[in-house]
Amino acid sequence: MNTGNQNPNMHDNSVLVTGGAGYFGHRLGKALARAGASVILLDIVTPRWDIPDGAAFHQIDIRDYDSLYSVCNEVDCIFHTASYGMSGPEQLNKEQVESVNVGGTSNVINVCLKRRVSRLVYTSTVNVAFVGLPIEEGDEDSAPCLPLGLHTDHYSRTKAIAERMVLEANGCPLKGGSLLQTCVLRPSGIYGPEERRHLHRVNIERRLFCFSFGNREARMNWVHVDNLVMAHVLAAEGLTLSKDYVASGQAYFINDGESVNLFEWLTPLVWNIAVTHTFKIEKARRDLGFSPRRYNLADSVDQYLKTRSVQPTKPLLATHRLLMLVVLGVPVIFQYQEITEISICDIL
Repeated sequence: MNTGNQNPNMHDNSVLVTGGAGYFGHRLGKALARAGASVILLDIVTPRWDIPDGAAFHQIDIRDYDSLYSVCNEVDCIFHTASYGMSGPEQLNKEQVESVNVGGTSNVINVCLKRRVSRLVYTSTVNVAFVGLPIEEGDEDSAPCLPLGLHTDHYSRTKAIAERMVLEANGCPLKGGSLLQTCVLRPSGIYGPEERRHLHRVNIERRLFCFSFGNREARMNWVHVDNLVMAHVLAAEGLTLSKDYVASGQAYFINDGESVNLFEWLTPLVWNIAVTHTFKIEKARRDLGFSPRRYNLADSVDQYLKTRSVQPTKPLLATHRLLMLVVLGVPVIFQYQEITEISICDIL
């Protein structure tokens, strides 16, 4: 796999990727397998992509401790990317959001300790440090994980809890000797080839546009999926003796290394949100050698459009419902020729 100027040696490592059927988890597993690792992809659903050579897939719920324990025999490193409740209707299922994000992470940590898995890399989110107030070029010191009572949604709160659990587990003794080494990565919004969560939510194949109330100059970060893969591989290397355990107990913001104006950068999607939140990646550059490559969102959009069939539009949205969305401050989506039905959950 291409990691810029870095080429961490994953040969002969046995690694497990939770959330391995998801967009990022599968992409990470594929890159690890190409780099020579023996890879276990684990998820509650089956992947819609082929299982890479050098990888095996197990359909397991991370909340099932016994099944998780059984599959982690002789695993050297766990990349814990699985989560639930980031967007859509699933956000409203608070019990399941907590059981997956907190309970599942607890199981992962305990399995590491019992199975002598020496390294754990946790995929968190910038949302643990962002609650709607502007942040400009925040770093891990100036924009720490917020107190739990300040998060505005259950997903971000549970991710913050899980992040703390992972960091607190750093240095815990493993069964039979040695210590567990852990670190946390906080990516911004992910984009790249075959990414569907963001592209589908704004229905780009219907040539929609959106407006929202707020600052049209708002800026934020994004991370290309391959840059995020690079960061995870480097983080795992940073938990080894050969790298002086530089990443142990650390959290890192991960993005493409540049802040962008939402309205301009997302022109291929024609989307806008209202609050600046940008973060530095200097700590990841310094400790891990993370050097993100330059990518173009338009390439991902073009690829998405080629593989996505156009769906028929839905009935006209009632005027009073449209006005309700405007009053609530929810971004409203229009089609050039007609207004289409919208689900609030699809655009939050």
